[in-house]
Amino acid sequence: MKKYFFLPFFLIQILVFAQTSERNLSSEKWQFKSAKENKWLPANVPGTVHLDLMKNKIIPDPFKDENEKKVQWVENEDWWYQTKFKISSTELNNQNIELVFNGLDTFSEIYLNGKLFQVTDNMFRTWKIPVKQYLKSGENILKIKFKSSVNVGKELAKKVAFTMPESPRSFVRKAQYQFGWDWGPRLVTAGIWKEVKLEFWNNAQLENIKIEQKNVTEQKAELNIFTEIFADKEGQYFLAFNNKTNTVHLRKGKNAIQIPFTIENPKLWQPNGWGNPNVYHIKVSLKKDSKILAEKTETIGLKTIELIQEKDGKGKSFYFKVNGKPLYAKGANWIPGDSFSPRMTKEKYHQLIKACKEAHMNMIRVWGGGIYEDDEFYKACDENGILVWQDFMFAGSFYPADENFLQNVKAEVKDQVQRLQNHPSIALWCGNNEIDEAIVNWGYQKQFNYSKEDSLQVWKDYKKLFHEVIPNAIQEFAIHDKQIYWESSPSIGWGHKESLTEGDSHYWGVWWGEQPFEISNEKVPRFASEYGFQGMPSLETIKFMFSGEPELRLQNGTVKAHEKHAKGWEIIEKYMQRDYFVPKDFVKYNYVSQLLQARGMQIAIEAHRRSKPYNMGTLYWQLNDCWPVVSWSSIDYLGNWKALHYQVKRSFENQVIFTEEKDGILNFYGVNDEPKKFEDVFIEIQVIDFNGKIINEITTVPDGKILDEIIRFDPIEIENIISDDHKNNAFLNLILKDKNQQIIAQNLHFFAKPKDLKLLKPNIKIRKISATEIEVSTDVFAKDIYLIGNTHFSDNFFDLLPETAKKIKLSVPLEKIEVMSLWDTISP
Repeated sequence: MKKYFFLPFFLIQILVFAQTSERNLSSEKWQFKSAKENKWLPANVPGTVHLDLMKNKIIPDPFKDENEKKVQWVENEDWWYQTKFKISSTELNNQNIELVFNGLDTFSEIYLNGKLFQVTDNMFRTWKIPVKQYLKSGENILKIKFKSSVNVGKELAKKVAFTMPESPRSFVRKAQYQFGWDWGPRLVTAGIWKEVKLEFWNNAQLENIKIEQKNVTEQKAELNIFTEIFADKEGQYFLAFNNKTNTVHLRKGKNAIQIPFTIENPKLWQPNGWGNPNVYHIKVSLKKDSKILAEKTETIGLKTIELIQEKDGKGKSFYFKVNGKPLYAKGANWIPGDSFSPRMTKEKYHQLIKACKEAHMNMIRVWGGGIYEDDEFYKACDENGILVWQDFMFAGSFYPADENFLQNVKAEVKDQVQRLQNHPSIALWCGNNEIDEAIVNWGYQKQFNYSKEDSLQVWKDYKKLFHEVIPNAIQEFAIHDKQIYWESSPSIGWGHKESLTEGDSHYWGVWWGEQPFEISNEKVPRFASEYGFQGMPSLETIKFMFSGEPELRLQNGTVKAHEKHAKGWEIIEKYMQRDYFVPKDFVKYNYVSQLLQARGMQIAIEAHRRSKPYNMGTLYWQLNDCWPVVSWSSIDYLGNWKALHYQVKRSFENQVIFTEEKDGILNFYGVNDEPKKFEDVFIEIQVIDFNGKIINEITTVPDGKILDEIIRFDPIEIENIISDDHKNNAFLNLILKDKNQQIIAQNLHFFAKPKDLKLLKPNIKIRKISATEIEVSTDVFAKDIYLIGNTHFSDNFFDLLPETAKKIKLSVPLEKIEVMSLWDTISP
């Protein structure tokens, strides 16, 4: 016979009081409407007003056709959101109930059961509001009014005596790229862009956890765990870390607790290419009377990181030392993955960061005109060994420094530093993107007719914000080993010679300055944190720009609308004429534009890496896109690798062989970024014509100078390698080998630009090995083989030597694969 036991009602209440719980209000039925309308329409939370308008078929998709211009009215409207939810008497009996908004975009008024109880003015802050007094048992109504950020920004701008550039976006603490950029549309949106929930808690609550490395040896890691606990009731509590319990006495109110914690036989978190990014999970539990009040799990990695700036004979170094060793930083700049951030999925974050790892990157810079990314982004970086250079969200303008603005920014920095600092991937906090340079070099003062007093005020405001408020907040809220701060990227504008001898550099002589790609061989900085060149996206993404049947023409209005740089097409054409035949066919033009982009970045990347240790970092602009567009990205909006990303994967290999032509001499460099050293290496050089005939063979050995894992080999006079007659119809096959004849790296060197090569028509064959693997072969040399199909190819846009074959894997099977090579762009 079964026995049933019933708890008295007062004991049930005690159990409720003993635990923290939450309700996700995002899953409730939400509605929205324009402040000018009466009709409520269904909405999604998290979301944005543009997405809700699209779902209700009120606006067309602004990513399609030329629809962006048709939706500009949305930014000037005010919008209401509302939901109804029920609260039980049991829930209402909790001691504390807080309404938590993880993200509101941006100027909002929050009403609960008809009462205004909070206004917000920052997209990047978490709003945690006690609401027990506003709730009632039964049905409750939550309403939020979003004011137009453009209109509010204009009103704030009027309070400043002079015109601010890019006004009014700099007055608004929201994602700056929403106001339009030279790679992104203007879609100034509003809404509940992150989750909203109710938290119920009793007695005490964990508010913040930060974990500091005190000392790490092979035997043990000594940590300090700092917790902030808010207690409603004074008394004895128990704080456990991975079930190791400590007794703590909490007073009523906020308590700061510091407790040591040890990890035996620790494994370090290593950046990609150096080893495993080992992580540890630390579960923090707060208990009272054997009941769990709150629990959180933090993921950490054990590593040391330093930013090294030391004067030398050429200026001042700029590099990161990780786990006691200099790291050559290889990577890209990250922009938001969508113009509508709530659309970014966990899968897309991991796909993009995995692509970074596959391309041998170890660092990514989160650019200051976007957003502080979702936790999933940093989790992906943690797991893949990708260090994060984290900008604060200020970019390319002047910013105010009144007391309200500064306090708002301080709260923003607190929220983001506390949220992100335990991630092992975080390497550096950077105050802003290009604001120092904007003040010094962009001529805004002259353009807007500033007085001397106006100009002085701009610098005063700049220093207050980026020299005082932000770094002081980092020191206050970040643990000691997560306080590396860099005021502005770049530190010196690219027009000044010092930009190449110290600090980080954004070199835009290529593209903006319209200098030839080869200028990158001369303009090598200490750390390249931005440089780039545009290329078209994949054909699949071009077709995605159209709502109907795509018309693939360069002069098509849709195609032109998806190039946001005013001179973009003109600059691409100018560079293409320098280095390639310019195809008239759209598909071929698309292909060559990608090759052009990849060629420009290859020249820059190899120049940077050859200059190690003078140069110790190369982060190109940019990794990804926020919509389908012609841009500087290496991966387009749909996730397709452009020719650039395939080339980056080759140029970022940990062990490579590079060449440099200079004054009739060919120089050779072996570059090694792995902990394992080069030993007893040499280069085999074959001169091969396009038919496959070996014209010459030479071996060269190190010249005896090995510096920071870069080996310079004995240079060779070009005339001793190849005759003038063969410079257009032959190439060098360079093979770096060790003493056991094992191939370490391989590369090709050409003596002419692509348009000057006398290529032969290749007979390229594709043999199916399995549903997801093929073999590509050719009879004569085939340059830049392009495999076309709706799948991800493990390699693409590659050269293939005569009478050789290459195996390629496919992400999904294809019945038909089209192929072309550079020869197809020069044939009639």
